[in-house]
Amino acid sequence: MSAHARPRPMGGPIWSKPFAALALVAAIGLGLIAYRLAVGLGAVTNLSDGNPWGLWIAADVVIGTAFACGGYAAALLVYVFNRGQLHPLVRPALVTSLLGYTMGVVGVALDVGRPWLIWKVPFTPSHWNYDSVLFEVALCIGAYVIVLFIEASPIWLEKLAESRRTGLARLAKRTAGFLERALPFILALGLLLPTMHQSSLGSLMLVAGAKVHPLWQTGWLPFLFLISVLAMGWAVITFETTLANHSLRLPVETDMLRKLWAPITGSLVVFTVVRFADLAMKGRLGLAFDSGYLSAAFWLETTLILGGALLLAVPSMRARRSSLFTIALLVLAGGSLYRLDTFILAFNPGSRWAYFPSAIETFVTVGIIALEMLLWIVIVKRLPVLAPATPRSTP
Repeated sequence: MSAHARPRPMGGPIWSKPFAALALVAAIGLGLIAYRLAVGLGAVTNLSDGNPWGLWIAADVVIGTAFACGGYAAALLVYVFNRGQLHPLVRPALVTSLLGYTMGVVGVALDVGRPWLIWKVPFTPSHWNYDSVLFEVALCIGAYVIVLFIEASPIWLEKLAESRRTGLARLAKRTAGFLERALPFILALGLLLPTMHQSSLGSLMLVAGAKVHPLWQTGWLPFLFLISVLAMGWAVITFETTLANHSLRLPVETDMLRKLWAPITGSLVVFTVVRFADLAMKGRLGLAFDSGYLSAAFWLETTLILGGALLLAVPSMRARRSSLFTIALLVLAGGSLYRLDTFILAFNPGSRWAYFPSAIETFVTVGIIALEMLLWIVIVKRLPVLAPATPRSTP
């Protein structure tokens, strides 16, 4: 790790034209969130008894937390598989995870009929439903946000340690020392919680039974959701590192990103083999060709996922930063589409019900994403998150 520069604030002005545009979108989203809280779900969404969840759960929680699993994936590589040379990728991945999961909690709160009572989930054990998959997901996601805050706390503790206030600086250093000693226990929780709730998101649709189309309904759903989120987590590290360094005009250490190709490819191959083997053994492969628009959705997500794996197997594609970025986009698009299809497109509660997100649902989701991007920009410019690579050749 000594070959890498220490993380440092990127500095520079925060306000810019792109920042202003994001701020406007985020402000509109926040205004619509206030409107939703004032008038209720029925007035702003197209949800119903047949479709109790929609874009806020599918995009902000199911897909959003998958994008936010960069910290989970980075922790597995660096601390479990002992790939210490990838340590500079951990902090930006943790910040993205913290912001993504926090926005996921916001999405859950918006989707609850009475969000002001959501505090009862962790604090009323006498009313816990231990048979509920949704309860486990809610509890784990809430707990994981706290764990992510603790894991990322060295970022702002380092900043506070430089404070001119002696007492505050001393407290920050002592707290950082304590957290360093507690790191093994924090990491254990940080690996356990996302493993539980990401697989449980698959279990949630497993419980839906015949309402989910047979191309997606399988007892392997928990495993498929977990293995795909690992690939998405490693892909989002490549995506955010390349994008952040390009926008901040910093050199990118392509060699470091190239080391992610093996776990990404392995996860995608395992996902594809398990899925097709399961369909074949159940005699469902024919459905991939005669299910109308669902067949098209199935082959699109399969093409994106398998295409990413095949491209990564080509040495010349792994050698270029631009190719790695493109492949990361393919993997993220394929994984996102798989989740969206499972929760929305392949879910059929009956002929009486139909769902398409309302304009307000869509704008709120876009606003939440814009707010997350705003916070990320502020954090990396003011806190020690990024560890710039040494200026070398970056194809």
